[in-house]
Amino acid sequence: MALTEGEMIPDLTLVDSGGNTIKLRDFVGRKLVLYFYPKDDTSGCTKEAQDFSQHRAAFDAAGVRLLGVSKDSPDKHRKFIDKYALTVPLASDEPGTVLEAFGAWVEKSMYGKKYMGIERSTFLFGADGRLARAWPKVKVPGHAAAVLEAATALG
Repeated sequence: MALTEGEMIPDLTLVDSGGNTIKLRDFVGRKLVLYFYPKDDTSGCTKEAQDFSQHRAAFDAAGVRLLGVSKDSPDKHRKFIDKYALTVPLASDEPGTVLEAFGAWVEKSMYGKKYMGIERSTFLFGADGRLARAWPKVKVPGHAAAVLEAATALG
């Protein structure tokens, strides 16, 4: 099941890098960028987290909260954040409930072998809690800037 534009943010929970519970519905009232990525400390995921971190002040100025999500543990997230001095908050979805609700847990294929994994994707929610825009199958270069532009245009 994939979330479609206009739908309300699901009433689901994640765990932040400090081990605290995050309720997605608690973000209603502020714009939110929720991005899903495959794995901490891999080249593409590191570049994406660095790009969102680089734009963090502009997202903050536009009243937009950021949250990166993978299946990695809170401990792995803390190490990833520390290693690269990331400023973007990261959350864990170890059971994959949120990933499945957003349609980011998909069948992939590499060298003819099929497996389940996270599709790099981003979701922008308006302050009303409704999905304003989705980016499936994200390519990292220029993506954070494009999301910032769309988030700022939301008003």
